[in-house]
Amino acid sequence: MNPTAAHHAADGAADTVRQGGHAEPSAWIEGWAHLLAPGGTVLDLACGRGRHARWLVQRGQRVLAVDRDTAALDDLAGVTNIEILCADLEQGHWPLAQRRFDGILVTNYLHRPLWPHLIAALAPGGVLLYETFASGNGELGKPSNPDFLLRPGELLDVVQGHLRVIAFQDVFRETPQAAFVQRICAVREPLAAPGTQAEPRAARYRVLQL
Repeated sequence: MNPTAAHHAADGAADTVRQGGHAEPSAWIEGWAHLLAPGGTVLDLACGRGRHARWLVQRGQRVLAVDRDTAALDDLAGVTNIEILCADLEQGHWPLAQRRFDGILVTNYLHRPLWPHLIAALAPGGVLLYETFASGNGELGKPSNPDFLLRPGELLDVVQGHLRVIAFQDVFRETPQAAFVQRICAVREPLAAPGTQAEPRAARYRVLQL
């Protein structure tokens, strides 16, 4: 298993709170999901066991769940509004070049060459929700390889000039496991249709309790 894959595999071990046998969503994802367009299509990248895909479908989103091993998603086959794609994201070509998404979420996974593809795949008005381990985590355990930990402010650098940052944190968290994490919520600003006004930013980007 390469270091990035090992990084992603830590996701399952970290999920300690469960409902119906499945892990609950990340508090960061849950806290900003209200920005996703109702009924919009969301890419759940490196989805692992599908905790976010399951939760998003329940709240009315259409979801494309992508991972290199989709065996843990077998029970979702045929479920309305969910598409499953088995793909090795670290080998070969980007498999979603012609797709655009209203939301893209990534948790506990880091493969830097994918970043330009993710930004390009975000539709106008779309939301990027990204959360993964950051510098300093090696003091606590795995992942510990500095090459697979976000550097200070790195997610800000990734979206600069492309997306509007709504929220950003580079913090130590205590639950569901002690870890240093970096997380961002950023949007591609929507364009108002001719003759209309865009939704006021204060309404669109309101903060709910995290």
